[in-house]
Amino acid sequence: MKAKSNYLFLSIFSALLLSIAWYLRLSIVIFFALVPLLILEDKLSNDETRSKNRLKLWFYSYITFLTWNVLVTWWVVYASLGGALMAFLANSLLMSIVFLIYSNVKNRIKKPWASWLLMPLWLAWEYGHTLWDISWTWLTIGNVFAFNHNWIQWFEFTGTSGGSAWMLFVNILIFKALKHNSSLKIISIQIVKIAAAIIVPILLSYAILLIEKPLSNTADKRSVVVVQPNIDPYNAKFSLDFQSQFFKFLKMVDGKIKPTTDYLVLPETFITENFDERYLSDSPEIQWFRNSLLKKYPNLKIVTGGNTYIVYPNKEAASATARFDQRSNDYYDAYNSGFFLDRNKLQVYHKSKLVPGVERMPFPALLKPLESMAINMGGTMGSLGMDDERSVFSDSASGTFIAPVICYESVYGDYVTEYIRKGANVIFIITNDGWWDDTPGYVQHLNYARLRAIENRRQIARSANTGTSCFIDEFGNVSDATKWWEEAVIEKDIYVNNKMTFFSKYGDLFSYTSVLISILTVLFAVYLRFSKK
Repeated sequence: MKAKSNYLFLSIFSALLLSIAWYLRLSIVIFFALVPLLILEDKLSNDETRSKNRLKLWFYSYITFLTWNVLVTWWVVYASLGGALMAFLANSLLMSIVFLIYSNVKNRIKKPWASWLLMPLWLAWEYGHTLWDISWTWLTIGNVFAFNHNWIQWFEFTGTSGGSAWMLFVNILIFKALKHNSSLKIISIQIVKIAAAIIVPILLSYAILLIEKPLSNTADKRSVVVVQPNIDPYNAKFSLDFQSQFFKFLKMVDGKIKPTTDYLVLPETFITENFDERYLSDSPEIQWFRNSLLKKYPNLKIVTGGNTYIVYPNKEAASATARFDQRSNDYYDAYNSGFFLDRNKLQVYHKSKLVPGVERMPFPALLKPLESMAINMGGTMGSLGMDDERSVFSDSASGTFIAPVICYESVYGDYVTEYIRKGANVIFIITNDGWWDDTPGYVQHLNYARLRAIENRRQIARSANTGTSCFIDEFGNVSDATKWWEEAVIEKDIYVNNKMTFFSKYGDLFSYTSVLISILTVLFAVYLRFSKK
């Protein structure tokens, strides 16, 4: 009974430390948050009845990860209780399985260095989790450093996975020091190593801040106006007619837009109508923009969001996410889209990193019959279509190329970098964070955008329907941030940047390498098992 109590204490303690790190700028806690769980694993692994302890390890690690998921992302229940439970249970299950694989591999190899294999195995899991249809990467460990962005300016080389590796390295270092030293002195070689592992990367980050100069070339300056309409997504946004919302918005920007304004940024699904893309340019809603703002300010360009659809000529041509309209007998794909609009042209981008269970039924080719169970969040529901590649909004006249990042897409580092490789020199994030009410959800979402700015050294204009609209510079500093649940219009000069960071150019090398190491490690562990037999 005492052993069970100790195991449960270690499990819960690790979960609390992981969770605390996401609040109150306490990122420092993350450096020893996994230590209790590593001690628990070591105790179970060294038990004489180890073969019977695998289930125990899975159980206690599952408690750790489930508690962590609930305490940090509990606000998902505001969108859907069922969807939140699915996210909590499934994400925790996958995390605990990865930890169990690590334990089995480590115990199979039986070498002191095998403890370090947690790093590549976990990084490979985090990366793989970004690629499939049930991706929910909110708790990628490196994301925690978004709340202390001055510590991680070196993300321009490693990306967020570098932060995950940093955290895992320090935790394993502390665990090994505790395991092999029954009484650690304050001044000892082990403590010096741990302190250096934490402090050196932070000092490197501040050195980068001292060396790198802020963007300031006048030729690269663009005047941007961002609007936060603050329309309730549950009770007003998708029930009120768009014309009323449009004229409300015109009053908000009156006097804010000037002849020198280059860009106006509006949030995700600002236009609530559903557009057939064959006739999009001729739609009344698009003409309202052209006959009002674009007629008065001919140099202005507008980036906004809306819902569109594409009709397929027949069933054979339809995609796996296509829907069937019984009234017209047509197959069509619905999209959460971003628009770039000026006097002469209209460019469209389809959101392609979709929220599982909200905007996309996982594995649509297999689970198409279950699509009706997708979570209703007040707007478009069911499986949406998406683009195979990123699209960049091109304003070649001014040399501005915009990454139109829509909501959930801003959580994915390697994904956003694909825009940069296609020439984007500035990032516009359009989102609708009102689904989560006044909770940590929209705060976390905002701060994750800082990571994208640092990784790519691109400035960001962020427009939220409600939540926080703001500007973010290339060092992750937030300015002109709006308050929760307020109408607001903010304006600022931002700078485009055509230089590529190491991460932008070469991608997530930490994760790619970890995937390779993990595959070789697991194969080696399997070989050891069968060779002994």
